Amino acid sequence: MHLAMSDDELEGVREDVIESIERSAEVYGLSRSAGRVYGVLYFADEPLSIPELVEETGYAKSTISNVTRKLTRVGMIRRRSSAGGGRRVQFVPETDLWFVVQDVFQQYVHREMQGSQRTLDRATERLDELPTRAMQTDRERVEELAATYDQLQTLLELAMDHSPDELIEAVEQYDREE
Repeated sequence: MHLAMSDDELEGVREDVIESIERSAEVYGLSRSAGRVYGVLYFADEPLSIPELVEETGYAKSTISNVTRKLTRVGMIRRRSSAGGGRRVQFVPETDLWFVVQDVFQQYVHREMQGSQRTLDRATERLDELPTRAMQTDRERVEELAATYDQLQTLLELAMDHSPDELIEAVEQYDREE
């Protein structure tokens, strides 16, 4: 049995995870570089500065600056002043990913859903003004879509108000009662 992992093996495991984070970042509308910077920070033993991130990732300083700004804005990393009151800004990852998911939902998904619901409401009003019966099918489709958005909004609110453990427990409790 292989008990001790070599530094190279450990680095390989970290690299596999960081590459997975890069792919996930793209799925969520971030760049691969954002995924790599987050992954490097996630595995770092201490906060890292922009020059340290440049060294660790091989990216240009301008790329690191843009990525850290974006990751800070979406709540995936936080800025910290360097130890001893130095002026160099350092970054640490937000390791509570449920918090990050909730924050992204609040900032982006919720806003998009509200905009879509307003559009559907306006579409329903406009369809009500049309005299033809042929529009009835369109009205039903818009109403069905609006109902789906209402359900998604309810799920979003539940997700924002509860921890993953609470949500899982509620669903498991419901399954046991059926």
